[in-house]
Amino acid sequence: MAQPTTSVLCTDLGFEWPDGTRVLDGFHLAVGPGRTGLIGLNGAGKSTLLRLIAGELTPAGGTVRVGGELGYLPQGLTLDTTLRVDEALGIRAAREALHAIESGDSDERHFDAVGEDWDVEERARATLDRLGLARLGLDRTTGELSGGEAVLLRLAALLLRRPDVLLLDEPTNNLDLAARERLYETVAGWSGVMLIVSHDRELLQHVDQIADLRDGAVTWYGGNFADYERAVAAQQESAERLVRAAEAEVQRQQRDLIDARTRQERSASYGKKRSICRHDPKIVSGKLKRQGQETAGRLQGLHTERLDEARQRLTNAEEAVRDDAEIRIDLPRTAVPAGRTVLSLDAVRLAYGGTVSLELRGPERIALVGRNGAGKSTLLRTIAGELRPLAGEIGTPVPLRHLPQRLDVLDDSLSVAGNVRAFAPAAGENAIRARLARFLFRGARADQLAATLSGGERFRAALAALLLADPPPQLLMLDEPTNNLDLASVRQLTQALAAYQGALIVASHDLPFLRGLGITRWLELDGGLRAVDPM
Repeated sequence: MAQPTTSVLCTDLGFEWPDGTRVLDGFHLAVGPGRTGLIGLNGAGKSTLLRLIAGELTPAGGTVRVGGELGYLPQGLTLDTTLRVDEALGIRAAREALHAIESGDSDERHFDAVGEDWDVEERARATLDRLGLARLGLDRTTGELSGGEAVLLRLAALLLRRPDVLLLDEPTNNLDLAARERLYETVAGWSGVMLIVSHDRELLQHVDQIADLRDGAVTWYGGNFADYERAVAAQQESAERLVRAAEAEVQRQQRDLIDARTRQERSASYGKKRSICRHDPKIVSGKLKRQGQETAGRLQGLHTERLDEARQRLTNAEEAVRDDAEIRIDLPRTAVPAGRTVLSLDAVRLAYGGTVSLELRGPERIALVGRNGAGKSTLLRTIAGELRPLAGEIGTPVPLRHLPQRLDVLDDSLSVAGNVRAFAPAAGENAIRARLARFLFRGARADQLAATLSGGERFRAALAALLLADPPPQLLMLDEPTNNLDLASVRQLTQALAAYQGALIVASHDLPFLRGLGITRWLELDGGLRAVDPM
């Protein structure tokens, strides 16, 4: 896609990790004005690319050029909890100088510190208010902030700097629904250059173009994520038609080659019989035989060449079809009868939250929503037996499994197959590998150490270990399962959960994902549990 001007330019960029894993090689990217959504499969190099642009990583080759001041919001952000809010915003020196001037101190150093930013406090408070952080006083420390609030505070600091180019890496991870809405508004109102790595489909509705990083190169699509999906669907439909046409052409060329060989064999047999009947001299019959063989060779070569060309066209057509493989599993042993009690909570007082009561029957699907810090993770961990309740009774009459945000159910020293074996020790090796193949761990991939898996692979392996456990879970609890998953992995997770026949509780802020799960009840945790309308 042609850009009117270029604000970020990567030329012939190369990068590899110390272990020799190559991420980018001869990579080119030109980003111009507007908001660009950078998408791609886990492991494609999206976050690595942002770190290269931000100067946090040094390329092995090539160049990165950024036009103007750059701001960068990384994943996994942590703040020093001893910082004051104005320090985290980067305005403490300017504030102190401004206060000194207001108190009558006319030292030139104070004027230099303030510069042209005389309204810094007003702008800071307005920015915090816009991001839902109005309760934060500029003199308070950041120790009381949740993970989501820390992300928003860092974003506020970037907005105050007014950078020419803003890089955001999975900015909605750990944000509750209200915070996400504020971030969406901020992105929609951004007038500079913005490059966003995200799997959040609603966030990607606010971009001007999509850059799809695949196989070490970027393909550009104009419009937002919905426009991208329509364009890709049309491309895939056309690519699949070409595959079908190429397959038919290969079959036709194969038939033509067989028919040509059959005709030539018949012709050669007929010529030999005719030569015998005519009593042709050996020199004549030999010449006729050689001529026939030469003709047959030319014809066979022609048909073989046409077949090879048809096969190449088929290969090219197949390469144009995306291989975002789908999970295909069957989990009948997870089924729960409609009236069976799966979970009961009787006035359970949580260690870090309120008091909750709940009865769950049959294969219900619960969406657990609520603000950051409301205690959703605490509730799931308490049900799973990882935390003790302060009071109340918990009944879990069916096998249950809990997949936390940290994905720490896997043993990093074991292979993918070894982890599944640990959850299902009675299962045979062939059975384990056959089941893992349906989770896209085929052949040698099942022997890969858990410690070496990408984020999406690790999630798939953890989900496989839990769903293939013995006994299989009839209650499955997932805590923010789509964090750090690419769009293909989210689709694969949705497919896996469609095959799951037990009860499901999912804590998530990802509304499109929740809507795709067939949720039967939406519950909000805020001191207690209350039913809310579908979102």
